[in-house]
Amino acid sequence: MPQSVERWVERIRSGDSRAIARAITWVEDEAPEAAALLNALRPVAGGAYRIGLTGPPGVGKSSLTDRLIRLLRGLGHRVGVVAVDPTSPFTGGALLGDRVRMVDHALDPGVFIRSMGTRGRLGGLARSTKDVLDLLDAAGYDVVIAETVGVGQSELDVVHAVDTVILALGPAGGDQVQMLKAGIMEIADIFVVNKADLPGADRTVRLIRYMVDLAHRRGWRPPVLAASASEGRGVEDLWEQILRHRTYLEESGEGRKRRLRRVEDAVWDQVLARVQGAFLQWKAARPDWERVLEEVANGRRGLEDVVDEILHSLDFSAGKAEGGVL
Repeated sequence: MPQSVERWVERIRSGDSRAIARAITWVEDEAPEAAALLNALRPVAGGAYRIGLTGPPGVGKSSLTDRLIRLLRGLGHRVGVVAVDPTSPFTGGALLGDRVRMVDHALDPGVFIRSMGTRGRLGGLARSTKDVLDLLDAAGYDVVIAETVGVGQSELDVVHAVDTVILALGPAGGDQVQMLKAGIMEIADIFVVNKADLPGADRTVRLIRYMVDLAHRRGWRPPVLAASASEGRGVEDLWEQILRHRTYLEESGEGRKRRLRRVEDAVWDQVLARVQGAFLQWKAARPDWERVLEEVANGRRGLEDVVDEILHSLDFSAGKAEGGVL
């Protein structure tokens, strides 16, 4: 890190887009600079409202995000966006990250948009997405939007990263709903049927409302909206429902619970990363590791016994392995 942590925090807090972009790259690459910077930024984060936009591919999530940015900028909000794309198998970067995304906002100093690759991670978000959301929060953006990769019912990570989850569906959504209802349908706070100018939208809205009624969810009842991002219709209603949900979270105490779950999830991610790092270092120092695997494979040793010995040998506090042997 060519400058002190304090100087980087100052630059990021002032909205320096180059500093923000560099910091996000460190976070994505898990560079040594990232941990110290994030530790310094998290105490000043917490002011942004976080929105997750998820749903199947092709329903117009990016178009909805674009329209929402326009609306929010008109209201005077600063907006940060993390758009998670599939990972290129060749470069490891976002497969669609080089496309011109939301080009109208490229020169707006009140908007920061970053594409990220999943890097093979399931769940709709990249491993570092939550850290990047924290970074944009600390940078002073009022609203931070996480747009997931769009792979269907496995996109459940978003619920642990944001305050309000929006599920977007297309007008011919009957089959989509049947596919999604076992997973992601349960985490949506707001449903939006985009491309409402096309046939089938009204039927999809009715179907989702019927499913919401069947769910008998206590507290917040997810609204079902129709929108057309291409025509700019329904975005104001969407923002109104987001504000209603924000009020509900504050008044019911659910917002505090979600923030605590978000922190717990971040702690768990760090624990897993620390354990994984310690194990890899431990394994690299064990010339007899292949022999141990052979013994387990041949039934001469129990898998649980090996795991117990490994856990006993690892020094998690330092993230390094002690000198234990199998």
